[in-house]
Amino acid sequence: MSRRGSPTFARWVGVTLSADSHRQCDVPVGFAHGFTVISETAQVAYQCTDVYDPDAELGIAWDDPEIGIRWPIGRPILSGRDRANPRLAAVRERLPIYLPTTL
Repeated sequence: MSRRGSPTFARWVGVTLSADSHRQCDVPVGFAHGFTVISETAQVAYQCTDVYDPDAELGIAWDDPEIGIRWPIGRPILSGRDRANPRLAAVRERLPIYLPTTL
């Protein structure tokens, strides 16, 4: 999901990654992201652009109807933190603003 004010704000894109494909997914700074595991096991590695700051972290409800993500599973097992995440409407003003760039 892109930055607030962007033409693609609150839209989502799904990507399937696997050990066989060796693909990666780059999520730009300021974009919301989440994942689900559909196999028995998975390894997830993050590379960050800055030092991790837990105070700057913000979550959005995985099943928010405003975003409407079509997850590949029906009943996910969620962490306590993910179960408690608010809807997009509740955190919208705290999200980064889209600033178009010109080349």
